[in-house]
Amino acid sequence: MTSTTSSHTPPYRHIIHLDMDAFYASVEMLDNPALRGKPVIVGGSRNRGVVSAASYEAREFGIRSAMPMAEAMRRCPDGAFLPPRMARYREVSDSIFAIFARYTPLVEPLSLDEAFLDVTACRNLFGTAAEIARRIKAEVRTETGLTVSAGVAASKLVAKIASDLHKPDGLTVVDPGTESAFLAPLPVEKLWGVGPTTRKSLALLGVNTIGDCCRLTPELLTSKFGKLGSYLYQAARGMDCRPVEPEQEIKSIGHEETFSTDLTDPAIIHKELLALAERVAQRLRQYGRRGRALTLKVKYADFKQISRSITLPEATDDAGEIRRHIGLLLKKTEVGEKPVRLLGITLAQLQGDLETMQLPLFAEPTAPGKQRQLNQAMDAIKEKFGCSIIRPGSLLKG
Repeated sequence: MTSTTSSHTPPYRHIIHLDMDAFYASVEMLDNPALRGKPVIVGGSRNRGVVSAASYEAREFGIRSAMPMAEAMRRCPDGAFLPPRMARYREVSDSIFAIFARYTPLVEPLSLDEAFLDVTACRNLFGTAAEIARRIKAEVRTETGLTVSAGVAASKLVAKIASDLHKPDGLTVVDPGTESAFLAPLPVEKLWGVGPTTRKSLALLGVNTIGDCCRLTPELLTSKFGKLGSYLYQAARGMDCRPVEPEQEIKSIGHEETFSTDLTDPAIIHKELLALAERVAQRLRQYGRRGRALTLKVKYADFKQISRSITLPEATDDAGEIRRHIGLLLKKTEVGEKPVRLLGITLAQLQGDLETMQLPLFAEPTAPGKQRQLNQAMDAIKEKFGCSIIRPGSLLKG
């Protein structure tokens, strides 16, 4: 554990950032012990996919998340390359987040394997934030067999940076008042928003570390980088007032697919859109939501990306309704004229489930109501027997 000390006087927040170590790859090794000690890479297809997670053994070959799978295979031809098993990862994630919830209701999920916890009000019950982090780490290891790295600080920004410094299975504590000293020697790209372009621009100003950034005036940073400059001035000093938000409202639900071979056949494109509509509709129903703002996303073979949107007369969670409107949006694209690399469908402007709405007491079921009952019946069958057990006839292979 790395820790700094301070005579800073409360009140201040006590925030923990928890990040599972190589989560997807670690779950695969947990379920198949024969993979332990080997380079394990979880990701998409060989031709177009990217790396979702890499074990620490795989990282020794320079493999990182978001790297093209083809590049990962060139670097580590003997690695274990596995497709993602999202249902299994969600199952393990639920167990881990249940452990987090034992210590505070203020849990802000960032992904299946990452979260912020505000334990300010829980210290009388469980001890200091550092002690709570140790307890959580121990319980995650005992109950799931996995390791999690933790960062403890008075802000989300510093806690997140801290959790990344001593992976895997690390614990880094930054006491309030020592944020600037902690951040100063770190590369400036550790700050959110500093990508390759911004890093090069900062280097021209003599800024290579976060401490270097502190030597620049807010006026200079703002003149060079606009709103990002104002953020950099505060972030370099560890200033971050964002609260931990435990219940983030779902604002959109969608699904997209990158294809291993560019699509040119309109019939195949139509079938892929049908499959996407089915997936999105089912997810909407799982979350008890209906959407009104429908967006079609298309990326062509030349990597040009466009989107076309429409606002539906009424919110829906029905695949047939989604498909009908997607057909209208498709006419506003160059699909069929240019090869297609990716397709995506998203519903936004989400509303609550129809069941939360008041319906006439003696009314006969309407056509939409009957369709909804049918959708719910199909969802129940899929949940019990698998998604492939029942599908529209147009999606069946000839």
